[in-house]
Amino acid sequence: MANAIKTVSVQRGHDAQEFALYCFGGAGGQLCCRVADSLGMRRILIHPQAGVLSALGMGLAEIRDLRQQTVSAILDEKSLADLQPLADRLTQQSREAVAAQQAAGRSVHTRCQAQLRYQGSDSVLTVAWSDPAAMKKDFASAHRAHYGFSVSGQAVVIENLAVESIGEPENIQPALLAASPLPDAVAQLPFYCPGGWRTADWFDRVDLGAGCAIDGPAIIFDDSATTVVDPGWRAGVLDDGHLQLLRREETVKPANGRAATGADPIRLEVFNNLFMHIATQMGVVLRNTAHSVNIKERLDFSCALFDGQGGLVANAPHMPVHLGSMGASVATVVKKHAADMQPGDSYALNAPYAGGTHLPDITVVTPVWFDLAKPSFYLASRAHHADIGGITPGSMPPDSTRIEQEGTLLDNLRIVRDGRLDEARLLNLLSGGEWPARNPQQNIEDLKAQIAANRRGLQELGSVIDHYGLATVQAYVKHVQDNAEESVRRAISNLKDGSYSSVMDTGQTIRVSICVDKNKRSAIIDFAGTSPQAGNNFNAPASVCTAAVLYVFRTLVDHKIPLNEGCLKPLEIKIPAGSMLTPDFPAAVVAGNVETSQCIVDTLYGALNLQASAQGTMNNLTFGDSRWQYYETICGGSGAGDGFHGTDAIHTHMTNSRLTDPEVLESRFPVRVREFSIREKSGGDGKYRGGNGARRSLEFLRPMTAAILSGHRKTAPSGLAGGADAAAGRNSLRKANGDVVRLEATASFQVEPGDILIIDTPGGGGYGTPE
Repeated sequence: MANAIKTVSVQRGHDAQEFALYCFGGAGGQLCCRVADSLGMRRILIHPQAGVLSALGMGLAEIRDLRQQTVSAILDEKSLADLQPLADRLTQQSREAVAAQQAAGRSVHTRCQAQLRYQGSDSVLTVAWSDPAAMKKDFASAHRAHYGFSVSGQAVVIENLAVESIGEPENIQPALLAASPLPDAVAQLPFYCPGGWRTADWFDRVDLGAGCAIDGPAIIFDDSATTVVDPGWRAGVLDDGHLQLLRREETVKPANGRAATGADPIRLEVFNNLFMHIATQMGVVLRNTAHSVNIKERLDFSCALFDGQGGLVANAPHMPVHLGSMGASVATVVKKHAADMQPGDSYALNAPYAGGTHLPDITVVTPVWFDLAKPSFYLASRAHHADIGGITPGSMPPDSTRIEQEGTLLDNLRIVRDGRLDEARLLNLLSGGEWPARNPQQNIEDLKAQIAANRRGLQELGSVIDHYGLATVQAYVKHVQDNAEESVRRAISNLKDGSYSSVMDTGQTIRVSICVDKNKRSAIIDFAGTSPQAGNNFNAPASVCTAAVLYVFRTLVDHKIPLNEGCLKPLEIKIPAGSMLTPDFPAAVVAGNVETSQCIVDTLYGALNLQASAQGTMNNLTFGDSRWQYYETICGGSGAGDGFHGTDAIHTHMTNSRLTDPEVLESRFPVRVREFSIREKSGGDGKYRGGNGARRSLEFLRPMTAAILSGHRKTAPSGLAGGADAAAGRNSLRKANGDVVRLEATASFQVEPGDILIIDTPGGGGYGTPE
């Protein structure tokens, strides 16, 4: 029960000690003291009708009737005039429905509302039904409050018309209790509580008047509930009939924690979750306001909070390949713009050689000021845009050899000043170049969503600082990072030296050796022997390699901490110059972020002898034309380890996205999902078997360009410690005439109506010799 309360309090960054525990239900009072003790709470309230409170609430609840109809009309004078008869009809029906359910003569209140959205957006907000100018003004204000921005000149759509009628509620005032002395206990009986058997006084609640105080151990009973007062607690009766239980050993805490800057263990957990909650709320806004399917449905984005030096503080559980590499983006923004930053600015970049990873991933960085001469924090959101230009739709070309072939380069530019988005500049950049973005307006709408996400982070962070004070929050930033460092050092102390190498389908090799210093509880991760930079696009910027290392060592910590800068402090990462993990401009890199990163992770786990290779690829599929652009990654098997089997058909390691729902995919794009199933017997055998891959078949309904960027089609995912390799993946195209064409691991091809693309993804390697 305490853990359930933590889920809605501590895990969302709220300190449960600052609240009262409100108990109801017949058994709620029996365990309330123990639950409160587990949470560090010192005050409990129990309603006079606690045992039947839900039923009482149902009986006293307002009668409501909601009627809604989708209209999808542009908001203007004509639309409102056309819709007024509908509003009148819904109002009459709703009022009649409420009146029929309540006593005669009681009043009914009705409100008419419109659910509005910007044209081209899916996110609706509710405003009162009035004249068009007032509704647009209210909508713009609500949009700024909810998402951090509004769009001038954009048409507003009335998505739904809603009418709600509310009946007059029961107005029952509780009778106040008269004061009375504490009566004698009706009984004294043995009672088992923490610490052993005790003798407890029993009281009938109806005998207790206002002001009565009872020290535990005691039991207070009535017709529908029982309250157990544990030792160390005192129950008092309030004049409205509530029982109030207080911890007798009350301690004085600094108001709002403003003077508490030391590392208190309970506060540390609160701030761990509080910082992660800020990033999570950013993600909620980003998803709700995004335009593209890739962000809204597949959740291919990440949000994080950084300190004033650009060090990662906390992230939401989004995409590991993003989270470990965004610090480089923030550092680049700080280095270039520190002199002219001001409140209300935001910056965008995707340049792989200046803080980015690959071009579809655009990062928006917003500096945050709190009464200081320089930013106190930075907020960042990274999202994979469905198309940023380049030689193939979807901007994941399998055969690119230069960075400009992969899309439009945003090289660390300011896109917002004083809260205003420079939309014209963005549109000019996205529409220019040899291979411009195919849907620049969608890019801009998704960038607006990222700006809105950062704005929500600013609001959440401001609330935290208002509550705890800036000094306390900044102190706990360091405590949270120090705790992460210590957690990783403890994990390192259990590791052994090791080395491993993995060969990719391209013939390139990732090689790593890990040297553990048990005295310092630190490790050197050396990628010496890794293949040099190549002419293909499997080169990965150093930030991608850092992200993979950070992810692996974070997974070694067996308790919940934010992935942050502290995790890197015990680690020294050595990447040889000129290697495929430190490419030079203008090398192509689009596969490095999605494919090479997976290979790095599998190689690290192999060196640590912890887990066999997973599918080792993201199976990147893109298709489209000038109108449609779509991107998805496809799940496969995870590797087995000592004591556990792999998992079937799951996204592994550096990716954490969803697959678009078939209904959404088929309604938004000219394709049909023919099959999506587990690929049986594709996992490697062993004492612990690897997970199975998946089969995905898509039928195309119109001519388009498609591309697959994948791995482990030639080389199989490796087993470990005697476990067998998994089955490699396979790509094929069944033409409408029945011919089947075998596709390479990386391929770009034209599809026609009736063609079916079949992708069999790899399984995960097995672990241990089969018994």
